[in-house]
Amino acid sequence: MYQHHDVNGRPIDLPVGKVVCVGRNYLEHIQELNNEVPEQPLLFIKPSTALCDVQQPISIPKDKGSCHNELEIAILVGKQLTDCDEDTAKRSIQGVGLGLDLTLRDVQGALKAKGQPWERAKGFDFSCPISPFVSIDKIDIEGNIEFSLSVNDNVRQQGNSANMMHCITSLLVDISKSFTLLPGDIVLTGTPKGVGPLKEGDELRLVLKEHLLIKTKVT
Repeated sequence: MYQHHDVNGRPIDLPVGKVVCVGRNYLEHIQELNNEVPEQPLLFIKPSTALCDVQQPISIPKDKGSCHNELEIAILVGKQLTDCDEDTAKRSIQGVGLGLDLTLRDVQGALKAKGQPWERAKGFDFSCPISPFVSIDKIDIEGNIEFSLSVNDNVRQQGNSANMMHCITSLLVDISKSFTLLPGDIVLTGTPKGVGPLKEGDELRLVLKEHLLIKTKVT
């Protein structure tokens, strides 16, 4: 089980909290799944039990249909945010990393068809493999943050924060107006196009350009 956050390669003294996920924040991903464009950020939550270390082999459910990759920029919150402004949101960021929002696509499709919540497809144990974080002083949060996922040496997802429909700080502001973000919470900021099924034995390569290169595999 995920027990602590790492920043710049060292554990830090922040509790492990919830994961707040943003859906449909890249237009091309919305189009690839034929979804509607939301009027405001679409939010859902993964519990702390969804977290695991992406550097360790990733376990996916065997009996629940297709499990898709969704690679996202992950934001580690270092200060409490309640109904905050953008400057406060920016100053709250402790680190930036990568997270996989693993999604049981068949389960999600069935839930969506019934108008039901997605948590069974999104919040299962180990559904959020997370990378170590890079401290915010090493990354321009308002710059173009590039990231990618390769599966078996084939690039499957490429993203750039410049293509987000809602930027990182505005997402934190919006979330804080609905519920409080606490120190140790993580925000996943949405996935670019290129989602697809993972299978046992797949080798993954996650890149946060100029900061992180992680190799792992699916079991």
